Amino acid sequence: MLLSALKSSHQGNMALSGHTLFKLTAYLLLLISIQVQARVPDDSLRFDDRPLKEHLGLPDWFTLSFLNLNESLKEAINDGKKGLIIYFGRKDCAYCKTMLQVNWGDPAIEKYTRRHFNVIAIDVTGARTVTDFKGKNWRENEYSAHRKTNFTPTLVFYNEKGQQVLKLPGYRPKYQFRAALEYVADAHYNREPFRNYMARAEASMGFGSEELNEADFFTLPPYNLDRSTPLPDKQQSRPLAVFFEHPRCHACDVLYGDTLNNAQVIRQLQKIEVVQLNTRLDTPVITPDGRRITSKQWADELDLTFAPSVIFFDAGGKEILRIESVVRLYRLNNILRYIIGQKYQHYPTFLSWLQAYRQNTEKAQ
Repeated sequence: MLLSALKSSHQGNMALSGHTLFKLTAYLLLLISIQVQARVPDDSLRFDDRPLKEHLGLPDWFTLSFLNLNESLKEAINDGKKGLIIYFGRKDCAYCKTMLQVNWGDPAIEKYTRRHFNVIAIDVTGARTVTDFKGKNWRENEYSAHRKTNFTPTLVFYNEKGQQVLKLPGYRPKYQFRAALEYVADAHYNREPFRNYMARAEASMGFGSEELNEADFFTLPPYNLDRSTPLPDKQQSRPLAVFFEHPRCHACDVLYGDTLNNAQVIRQLQKIEVVQLNTRLDTPVITPDGRRITSKQWADELDLTFAPSVIFFDAGGKEILRIESVVRLYRLNNILRYIIGQKYQHYPTFLSWLQAYRQNTEKAQ
């Protein structure tokens, strides 16, 4: 199945150069590696995501930096690397801990990262000066908000030209993380979106339920999600959450197995409209901006690279926030507070609101 996928992606080529053949062989090995990892249930997706009591330390192989991004990139290229990774994290982040211990804790992944990239860290709550690629100075927390960093960890990949070629918001399972490193190191971004790259790898693998998980809070079809036309006076559409999923999705099963069974989460979800769509079917949908489309086409258009992904829209159909990563109880509960309380109208990112919310909670105790 993998070989046929490779053949179809290069259909029409009568002969392959030695370099191209080498690339195809390397890609085949990557797909096999991803399948092997993904067929083993990933227990790292189950963790307590409340703020850590003991602050995290960074790996000693991260690059020490004065946070001048141009200089950091030049240093990476001079070291023979393919580019630069900016790690946006915070010291009390449970998701960051899982990434550092599980993903970069794998010796093979650490070795591959160090061979191809320099990694510099930005603290989303920090006050050090960051000089961006245009020479503008920011405080770390300001720069994080400017880059619309909603979740930690977030990884932003830059190639040797200083072009952003991939952004991974939130924690991703280890097999996807390794695939992301390969995607950038081998410059697959010049040939295809990351969504397509991962889709081919995942098409012949996976484990879990053959059907989508069920929940009582989902709106039943037909899916008319149009919010482009104002409602009569005293009527207002509720915020909307769209869950984009597909069968045989372990991360989906984990989410439904505990977090979406939590009574507090269920009570909050009942305050908004919640829809579940299968990204592998052509289910008719009217989008929040009034267009007729299928669930598969919409997911493609949104360039979603993780399942389950959740996108939140306001009463007027404007996208507020999207989750494209593993999400656990503490974070999801707070995201729902951010959405239902319309805090996005006053705070530019979820993280900026969460910081203020936690500070106010601590003062009240």
